Amino acid sequence: MISAHLPPEEARATRLLIVNPNTNPRVTANIRAEIARVILPSTQARVVNPPEGPFSIETEADRHAAETHVLALLRGSLAARHQAYVLAAFDDIALARARAFLRVPVVGAVEAGIAAARTLACRFTVVTTVASALPGIHRQFERYGVAQMATARAAGIGVAEAAAGGGVAMERLLETIARAVTKDGADAILLGSGGLTGSAERLRPHVHVPIIDAVLAAAKLAEALAALAPREPIDEPMPG
Repeated sequence: MISAHLPPEEARATRLLIVNPNTNPRVTANIRAEIARVILPSTQARVVNPPEGPFSIETEADRHAAETHVLALLRGSLAARHQAYVLAAFDDIALARARAFLRVPVVGAVEAGIAAARTLACRFTVVTTVASALPGIHRQFERYGVAQMATARAAGIGVAEAAAGGGVAMERLLETIARAVTKDGADAILLGSGGLTGSAERLRPHVHVPIIDAVLAAAKLAEALAALAPREPIDEPMPG
């Protein structure tokens, strides 16, 4: 049996584990800073990335390589008895397999971000980093039933460049958002990459439509579900 001996104040706190599937410490640090800004004071959020795996997830090969390491990290987290998990990438990396053995809410940034965007807009555009991510995003639109109301555009910046938040990256993001609004009729923008976490606050003063950070949407949903749907993790993960 797994047991945890926590001080009373920690036992009462909502405990989240947020996983950045890539190994870029800058992305993880950006996510950690933004999560701390939006969660409740009573919530304890641990933000981590696997010790091994792709530095950026920009291709199908990167995605498959990352999933193995994400699942290993999640299996190793069971003893901590987190009450909800967030997979902080705009891709359902390891999501279904994680839900098979983590008997607490596991929230993906795609599902949470889309849910948030469709409450704000009749049409929205996902703005991501690299063009190679677009086919996967369109598949997600079909999966979540929003293909008729959503478009996707790539800013042409790498994940690491996005996380660094330099001037060129911000210019390209603003140009991409402007095209989404004028050409796609977007009423809201959904940032579709963990590397873009932290960019929304810098972009909002220059954009007249709502901007949603998918990772933060996932964190807030996980925080709520930890209270609404508490479940106990099983003692051992299922194989595979």
